Amino acid sequence: MQSPSFIDPKEMARLAAKMLIEIGAVNFNTKEPYTLASGLVSPSYIDCRTIISYPRIRAALMDFMVARVMADAGFEAFDVVAGGETAGIPFGAWVAERMELPMIYVRKKPKGYGKNAQIEGVLKEGQRVLLVEDLTTDGGSKLKFVQALRDAGAVCDHTSVVFFYDIFPGTEANLAEHNLKLHYLTTWPDVLAAAREGDYFDKTTLDEVDKFFEDPLAWSAAHGGVAEVSK
Repeated sequence: MQSPSFIDPKEMARLAAKMLIEIGAVNFNTKEPYTLASGLVSPSYIDCRTIISYPRIRAALMDFMVARVMADAGFEAFDVVAGGETAGIPFGAWVAERMELPMIYVRKKPKGYGKNAQIEGVLKEGQRVLLVEDLTTDGGSKLKFVQALRDAGAVCDHTSVVFFYDIFPGTEANLAEHNLKLHYLTTWPDVLAAAREGDYFDKTTLDEVDKFFEDPLAWSAAHGGVAEVSK
């Protein structure tokens, strides 16, 4: 197994944030804000799929992910790594390779033909599964994937992502109520701090983005988006 880098989590978060900014995964636009899948209007947008095109940064981030999971959950805590359709599949594969574990992937719903499978790969009753994805907002999609894994007989109590929004109150508590622990590298507050430190964006833009982070639902409503996010 490749040896992960066990550095301070705060430094890991800072470096991960800088990497995401450097490869253009972080986007801020206060004049023409983004409409997210939830209907929320946001001046910030993160595209973690960009990571797949940058091998050096990709390797560093996957190294960090494995280190965080092992430090927090244990070195022999898992039997299988699962990627969530579709963005989580490459991340799951890279993490599985580093942890020297089998990999499976989970569909959002059964594919509707053939064996009508929702889980692809070999999963045995009682195996301990780490669910890996690129990011999470309020954790809703993670719970759907985890339920599919549990319905198939797996034990899935942990999920790992590169990026956690960390701007919606109660996300981690809600996941904990479903016996799911979230492991992540960096957040919007970390990215905003790195953006200010590195002078990557103008101050006016960053100040407005900060207002969004303080109350995303109010900011969204004031700019024509939804005022609440369904759970």
